[in-house]
Amino acid sequence: MMNRSLLAIFATITLDAAGIGLTLPIIPGLLRDVGHVGDLGWRFGAFLSLYALMQFLASPLLGVLSDRIGRRPVLLLSLAGAAIDYLFMAFAPSLILLFVGRAIAGVTASNMAVASAYIADVTPEHMRARRFGQLSACFGIGFIAGPVVGGMLGEVWIRAPFLAAALLNTANLVVTFFLVRESRAAEPAGTARPSLNPLAPLRWALGFPVLLPLIGAFVAFSFIGEIAGTIWVLYGEDRFAWSPVTIGISLAGFGLLHALAQAFLAGPLTERLGEKRALFIGMAADAAAYSLIAVTTVGWMAFLLLPLFCLGGVSMPALQSLLTARVDGDHQGRLQGVLASMTSLASIFGPLAISSLYFASRAVFPGLVWVVGAALYGVTIPLIAGASRRAKREG
Repeated sequence: MMNRSLLAIFATITLDAAGIGLTLPIIPGLLRDVGHVGDLGWRFGAFLSLYALMQFLASPLLGVLSDRIGRRPVLLLSLAGAAIDYLFMAFAPSLILLFVGRAIAGVTASNMAVASAYIADVTPEHMRARRFGQLSACFGIGFIAGPVVGGMLGEVWIRAPFLAAALLNTANLVVTFFLVRESRAAEPAGTARPSLNPLAPLRWALGFPVLLPLIGAFVAFSFIGEIAGTIWVLYGEDRFAWSPVTIGISLAGFGLLHALAQAFLAGPLTERLGEKRALFIGMAADAAAYSLIAVTTVGWMAFLLLPLFCLGGVSMPALQSLLTARVDGDHQGRLQGVLASMTSLASIFGPLAISSLYFASRAVFPGLVWVVGAALYGVTIPLIAGASRRAKREG
């Protein structure tokens, strides 16, 4: 059974993801409207990358601060900041101010690292993969619902999704204030203050040889995960001649099945077989799905692969559980900040590299980028195996 605080954390992440997703459908139109331009050019890519860049910089810092002053106050500050920022963006009169608001949104959205640290605090080690899977499922559910509602609101008024996102974050703030209890005891007076350098947690992680291989695998997994997000729409159009409706159905199906796998498969599978075996099962499933869709020529066959793609989703919670076991309770926030930062780094550079490879190879073999993703899993095998051997040697 989950306690009330843990349920509130899951509700917080669901609402958080819905708030992010609300604004996605109207971003191109809003940028055109505010910037008075027909062709967005570099502006759209820069607007998206700025968000990921600020998450990369802020996630480790919020994680460290939550280790120092507690998870609850950092969550409350980030949610309050998000509510104010979305309200600011709803009425921003210029493109520059929209970019400023987007940068702040990237900072406030970095609270996923704090939520992950909270779960590590209150969950026994053998159940962490289950909880991390449920956390990812909550994010997925919110992200499925958000764009649908945001698209409908955008038809009424293009800035309406920002007002809805501000209301959601305000509700989030109320839920967290009344239901979430602090999971960490206050640090004693005289404890060294955390560095405000956002790269300091990364240097800390690099100083732990037992963490390095698993963090390397985490970066590879994050990059592989960017492949589907970057080219799914393009590949569906080019390879299967999918219409926008078919693409929307495929994305909704993917999101739903992925959320179900994260919520109901990741934990039980890990608890029954152990993190390492569950990790390799997920890797094998995802690599198989990537390899098969690379050679699939009929659209309905791609739909049949969706369950295999989603079974691959159990690998990330298992890997995250392995990483938390390598760090003591005083540094879980710092670790989760580093992991969130690595995810953001993949979100900054991954789409650029993936789309470049796809456009360079699609005339000859459009499935090449999927094959590259499957091959990257092979690179992670020695990293994970080496980390396991080192952990055994060190007891």
